[in-house]
Amino acid sequence: MKFQMAKNSLFAILLRSPWWISIVIALLIVLLCMALLPVQFRVIGALSGLPFVVISVIAARRQWRLPSAERVASTRQALATMAWPAFAALLEQAFRRDGYTVRPGKTGAVDFELERQGRRMLVCARRWKSAHTGLEPLRALQAAREAADVPDALYIGLAPLSDNARPFAAEHRIAIWQAAELTQALRGLPLEPTATAR
Repeated sequence: MKFQMAKNSLFAILLRSPWWISIVIALLIVLLCMALLPVQFRVIGALSGLPFVVISVIAARRQWRLPSAERVASTRQALATMAWPAFAALLEQAFRRDGYTVRPGKTGAVDFELERQGRRMLVCARRWKSAHTGLEPLRALQAAREAADVPDALYIGLAPLSDNARPFAAEHRIAIWQAAELTQALRGLPLEPTATAR
């Protein structure tokens, strides 16, 4: 059985929080132990802050390359003004840079077919500017994936997923890229609407 941390446990929340918060908690524990415990127990008590230092290191490693909120917002704004040919060309460039072989999709539900190291993925991205993402495009992508017997699927859209779409994506292991993931994936690429179409 695979161990999975509870989503709202203290450690899970700290892993999603800025790394320095865990360091502050560790320092507070050390200071309280030094001030309140008898001399012979101070070092042992202070060591109880060690898990928070470990969490801080893990969180810092995860957050080191994450884009800032300002960068995510500016990327979202730039992508929302693009026409499909420019956005498609930008995605194709990013996928190729990351080592994928890129082919156009064969159905309306699939815009790209990717392959890297023998593993295939279907990508739906044409609705990236939709006001919301419901079940329909995810169901179509899942049906195309099952028909093609492809292990991975990716849906790209700036809008949040509906209450029905989010559990569907999780159940069928459909990866979702929104503004933050797109900012990371498109790092270093020019976000101008004049990009050439594929």
